Amino acid sequence: MPRIALCQLNSGDDAEANLDSVRTEVARAAARGARVVVFPEATMVRFGRPLAPIAEPLDGPWASAVAETAREHDVLVVAGMFTPSGDGRVRNTLLVTGLGKHLGYDKIHLYDAFGFAESETVAAGSHLVTFEAEGTVFGVATCYDLRFPELFRCLADDGADVVLVPASWGAGAGKREQWELLVRARALDSGCWVLACDQADPAATGLEVNPKSPTGIGHSMVADGFGRVTAALGPAPETLLADVGAAEAIHARGVTGVLANQRLSGGPVGRLG
Repeated sequence: MPRIALCQLNSGDDAEANLDSVRTEVARAAARGARVVVFPEATMVRFGRPLAPIAEPLDGPWASAVAETAREHDVLVVAGMFTPSGDGRVRNTLLVTGLGKHLGYDKIHLYDAFGFAESETVAAGSHLVTFEAEGTVFGVATCYDLRFPELFRCLADDGADVVLVPASWGAGAGKREQWELLVRARALDSGCWVLACDQADPAATGLEVNPKSPTGIGHSMVADGFGRVTAALGPAPETLLADVGAAEAIHARGVTGVLANQRLSGGPVGRLG
């Protein structure tokens, strides 16, 4: 049962300063027994600034420095960064590094909603990512991916018992309620633990809020396979630690039957017409 840290922070415009924050928070989390340390989407730099000039590959300086930090503290780190896409845009990538891993997940569902057009500057990914660490199979998803239950079902079908969801959730009327509902719903309809790590709310620490960019609302949270919230944070920068494991997810799926009884994903139900 690995201990997982959700490090809710505010990313700024300076990738090097944000890297220093990662180093500091990894050291603190490891000292508290964390084996997996999760940071928000856009940890490398916040949204609301040009992304192409700072995008780097997974073997570039920024990701390599995070990998070295993970090795130093013998943990696995998940953090949002931006990698080149090859068409002038970037990919919104989750770096997964440490404990013998170094890979990335490119966000599949882009945030073309609520007046924001992520696809103008970001190219969509196309592959799910699961990996094993500390005897547990993890899946990963990013922010707007939360609105698509089939992604979480697919991760569970691929063996995930825990899904990590870094985010930089957009603020606005009803958005906190949607965030909390969606985290719980994705846990319930996949039977997985869902651990969602959001950017802290800039307003909570006196930082300027960019109304045209999703820069976080805080309220990182942990939900079990029954959709119950077992831990949550407020809007300000803070770290949450949670001990989760496969046994609880297996139990939840056994009770609810959410994978065994599904019929619209490769099951026997066809379509008319």
